[in-house]
Amino acid sequence: MSRFKSDFLRTLDERGFIHQVSDEAGLDELFSKETVTGYIGFDPTAPSLHVGSLIQIMMLHWMQQTGHRPISLMGGGTGMVGDPSFKDEARQLMTIDTIESNIGSIKRVFSNYLAYGDGPKDALMINNADWLRGLNYLEFLRDVGRHFSVNRMLSFESVKTRLDREQSLSFLEFNYMILQAYDFVELAKRYDCRLQMGGSDQWGNIVNGIDLGHRMGTPQLFALTSPLLTTSSGAKMGKSATGAVWLNPEMLSAYDFWQYWRNTEDADVPRFLKLYTTLPMDEIARLSALGGAEVNEIKKLLATEVTAILHGRAAAEEAAETARKTFEEGGLSENLPSVEVPSAELDAGIGLLTLIVRAGLAGSNGEARRHVQGGAVRINDQPVSDERKVIGTGEVTSDGVIKLSLGKKKHILVRPA
Repeated sequence: MSRFKSDFLRTLDERGFIHQVSDEAGLDELFSKETVTGYIGFDPTAPSLHVGSLIQIMMLHWMQQTGHRPISLMGGGTGMVGDPSFKDEARQLMTIDTIESNIGSIKRVFSNYLAYGDGPKDALMINNADWLRGLNYLEFLRDVGRHFSVNRMLSFESVKTRLDREQSLSFLEFNYMILQAYDFVELAKRYDCRLQMGGSDQWGNIVNGIDLGHRMGTPQLFALTSPLLTTSSGAKMGKSATGAVWLNPEMLSAYDFWQYWRNTEDADVPRFLKLYTTLPMDEIARLSALGGAEVNEIKKLLATEVTAILHGRAAAEEAAETARKTFEEGGLSENLPSVEVPSAELDAGIGLLTLIVRAGLAGSNGEARRHVQGGAVRINDQPVSDERKVIGTGEVTSDGVIKLSLGKKKHILVRPA
């Protein structure tokens, strides 16, 4: 039996999204009696968010699904400063053009999870540059800065971590927490936004906003954070052996995204079904009770359901079918990731290690050599043990490609260009 009476908090609770809430009873009462507006901020540090942001996006999704209004706040203003949270070094500053370009790229993903519009429960996409870039510094110091205690700011974990390591914390970054708190107050005044959500590392920043709102006359504001997720083996969500697991399709294909979820560790499957899919809880309970060989089938279901939300059902099912043909039939699918190599290079012959690196299956020749020596590399499904092997047109199959494989799950089609 959930401790919450509102649909939103009950849904988040049973699916494992809740780490801390600033005032459980008050927030539960608010969600029970009115349509609530809440937000999560996203910094545009790259052209795409990655899987690590997906838990936050799903929280906004469930907020809308339970009848409330989510705001996805883009940090077009704060992105010019950079969040210091737990980083060893200051972020490289981005130009306004880069920030705007990144925001435009990131926006496309959100519409797969949220319905935007002008209705009372339609999601809003807002940029904090709307109020931050036009601030008058002296007025801001007088009206906002006076409410902040430097002593208290120095006690925040994100700041202490840097200072304890005797690493520089710039005045620019120090201002970030003031700007984030001010965002909450502006959203409260402009959109009657009452809730800020985020990862548990954002707790101090969010509570700052609640305190500032109290001092600047907003209604009672609330904080809700999600647990910082790692896999059962301790790996950080959003990273894979080959790099970040991006959400934008031009940075990571639907097939590679599907594969990331297919490779979920057994112990993580029930938790990930709750957090990253919209399957009903009773269905998740049924699936989680299965074991043995059926776990692999559940992983495929997990991969297909998560991919379907982001890339569409057709792309998810195509990825699943590509994987089935490749792994179960040993076949060659045109939908596998590919890399083009100039025909002239193949005519002359290209070193195996160079090709492995070119295909993105290793970060260096040394790493590629270790893969070959470990027996993990195959050309056209045939093991290759000679690290000095030269690959040429003789390896091109009747399908017009060379199938380069690393282990059982990574396959790249090398296409003559």
